[in-house]
Amino acid sequence: MPTGTGNILYYGDNLDVLRRYVADESVELVYLDPPFNSTRDYNVLYAEKDGTAAAAQIQAFEDTWEWNTGAMAAFDEVVAGGGRLSEIMQGFRKAIGDTDMLAYLSMMASRLAELRRVLKPTGSLYLHCDPTASHYLKLLLDAVFGANLFRSEVIWKRSSAHGGSQKWGPVHDTLLFYTKTDTYTWNTIYQPLPQETVDAWYNNFEEGTGRRFHRADLTAAGVRSGSSGKAWRGIDPTAKGRHWAIPGFARDIIGDKDTQDALDALDAGGRIHRPKRTGGMPRLKRYLDESKGIPAVDVITDVSPLNNVDSERLGYPTQKPVALLERIIRASSNEGDVVLDPFCGCGTTIQAAQKLGRRWLGIDITHLAVGLIKHRLLDAFGAKPKIDYEVIGEPTDLAGARQLAADNDRHQFEHWALGLVGARSSAHGRGADRGIDGVLTYQEGSAGSDHKRVLISVKSGKVSSPHVRDLRGTVEREKAAIGALLTLEEPTRDMRAEAASAGFHESAWGKHPRLQILAIADLLDGKAIDMPPIRPGGTTFKRAPRERPKAPEPLDLFAVPMAAEPGAAYGTEPAEPAGPAPKARGKRGQARARRKP
Repeated sequence: MPTGTGNILYYGDNLDVLRRYVADESVELVYLDPPFNSTRDYNVLYAEKDGTAAAAQIQAFEDTWEWNTGAMAAFDEVVAGGGRLSEIMQGFRKAIGDTDMLAYLSMMASRLAELRRVLKPTGSLYLHCDPTASHYLKLLLDAVFGANLFRSEVIWKRSSAHGGSQKWGPVHDTLLFYTKTDTYTWNTIYQPLPQETVDAWYNNFEEGTGRRFHRADLTAAGVRSGSSGKAWRGIDPTAKGRHWAIPGFARDIIGDKDTQDALDALDAGGRIHRPKRTGGMPRLKRYLDESKGIPAVDVITDVSPLNNVDSERLGYPTQKPVALLERIIRASSNEGDVVLDPFCGCGTTIQAAQKLGRRWLGIDITHLAVGLIKHRLLDAFGAKPKIDYEVIGEPTDLAGARQLAADNDRHQFEHWALGLVGARSSAHGRGADRGIDGVLTYQEGSAGSDHKRVLISVKSGKVSSPHVRDLRGTVEREKAAIGALLTLEEPTRDMRAEAASAGFHESAWGKHPRLQILAIADLLDGKAIDMPPIRPGGTTFKRAPRERPKAPEPLDLFAVPMAAEPGAAYGTEPAEPAGPAPKARGKRGQARARRKP
């Protein structure tokens, strides 16, 4: 059962998770960056399909939606629900036919309806997309939320330069901002003043202090008969057809005072600048160092995309910067609110929410993503103070591991098994490394010394001595320090003897078997690869920068009973067994999506 912390990471299809686990009106903010491959030939998305082709295996961080029998079932489900959403989907089918684009929209329609359901009345949703499908998605959102609840189309400049072939260079993404009702959470976010504004406006320097200031108006057009229309210090605003008007930022300084008293207080505080020329109107000093900046606008150019050497980058395409998510979270939620990302990928939303003291729910369909996020949280926030969260849907016992291996493609089992030893998939993949699925790296000497590698092979089926010999040959050929074979089935006596014959790798920490066989059951019991300790920065997971999170008070999130089946409870501490994992892709007739971070 989930705890009251509200921090939960789900493995599984987000439609199934939303329907089974997340209560009505329990989330304040939804951010989603659904996978979509805009780099493909645009016309491919409009190619007619007969719907009979088998869905491709889900590959981590690749974006593909395919029109097939699963997509047709999803389309039929939405249409059968009736209402505006049904009408718009039928219109899409008439306009674009049975295409991959229609598959994508069918998947999004059902999910957007569920996301609206879980939003609080004060809640908001931001859908991150690109121009390939943004116009279709806006029509979907209009049908789900109502066109009157569309608030903004936010443009984020994601690339500084990108040439287009006989067209304008594509350099932006779109964020569609909707709210559930007209009464919603909103906190004004300020951006730094542009340098050109500073140079043009704050071009006065106070004598003595050197503080830069802008001379703001103290009057406004029109004549008044009250205190604001009276002369002050011999200056009559009425004679110029104006009246005294104290700017709001000045009221914040001096409080709510009568206009004449307010002018006296500002003058006593040295805030009024008197021109040297006779008859000139006094003006108010607005210091640069007191400026909040300018309210955030719907074109974001001051949040840079992640470059290849950015310390924040974890090595995945389409990863968004934490600063972008921080801006969204600050604007549309408060501390202690729940933030949901149903396509959480490499966990940028989760890191930003944790940093800002929000609770979070993340959902992803790959074990690679789930494992990465767990490492990212540990790297960013450390083991102390401990971040309380759960992982729902991962195997916690051998029966669950067997179910994962049987019900999912081999890649999902591999990603999960590699996560048990703190590794992730090899960058080379199969073929180049002859069956090597993952790698761990470490340094035996001082910082900057050569890295050593542990090559890992995962087997979910029957295993025998040739698998050990293959691993030994690869370790020797690649000049790796250690090879580890992770097996779902118990290794045979001959396999163990074959591994023992490979001898030992010696380090400053002692001798480590050159070849090691670890059964999944042993890993679940806490056994680990015998190797030198990994120092910060020495794992195959690129480390996230360290953060300082705010800690919200506990809050009961769920108003519906939790299903018992998936029940994996993980955090920074080992979890108690809670049954087998759910199937990664359910039986609700979804089109298959190749995920992105």
